[in-house]
Amino acid sequence: MTTNETNPKPVIVVLGATGGIGSEVCRRLAADGAHLILAARDAERLEALAEATGGTAVPLDARDVGEVAKAFDAAREAHGRVDGAVNCVGSVYLKPAHATSPEDWGQVLATNLTSAFGTVRAAATAMRKTGGSVVLVSTVAAQLGLPNHEAIAAAKGGVEALTRSAAATYASKGIRVNAVAPGLVETPATTRLTASEAARKNSEGMIPLRRIGTPGDVASAITWLLDPANDWVTGQVLGLDGGLGAVRA
Repeated sequence: MTTNETNPKPVIVVLGATGGIGSEVCRRLAADGAHLILAARDAERLEALAEATGGTAVPLDARDVGEVAKAFDAAREAHGRVDGAVNCVGSVYLKPAHATSPEDWGQVLATNLTSAFGTVRAAATAMRKTGGSVVLVSTVAAQLGLPNHEAIAAAKGGVEALTRSAAATYASKGIRVNAVAPGLVETPATTRLTASEAARKNSEGMIPLRRIGTPGDVASAITWLLDPANDWVTGQVLGLDGGLGAVRA
């Protein structure tokens, strides 16, 4: 990540830091010398990641909009500013609408959409005078109709709409808002989807590039969007799905 001479190390808030994608983002940003403020619910795992990356751990529940602001407050207290924010908070929920309980529906929305809104809200407050970059995470299922994805597709579709609207609202403040939309990525959260050889082959067979994604595939795009060298990009949803959303091999 490029920076300027007066502020050589960017200050980045990462929510959902301990997940498969979030932790890879943190490791890459740390390797580039960023100051990291790391947020997640599991305090023990968060402290371990903070120690490994030299970051500051802020345990919180990102489903609570008020809680999310704590991470940004910590960044400003420690470093005086926030340059970037990433929301890697998310869930994998695959059930048809008729089998989705009202409670599960609420949790899917809170985890995936409310946490994204809280991130945009807190980032906009922190960055209005200095500008910066916000990156959210959607899914290929928000644009491509896939069976049994009703709840997660609806929530992530909201994330994509939020991305575009916030990009328009805050462009005049120098705040860029973008999202990435991965396909199936091999993380602890998706283990059951690739546990058997048959399931793995079926998943790979749907993807034009014939492989399941890795956390690194997504993390490299997120760090690119955070980089101020790419500051002419906003309001975009970048597909990271091996061609699934756009190509029929």
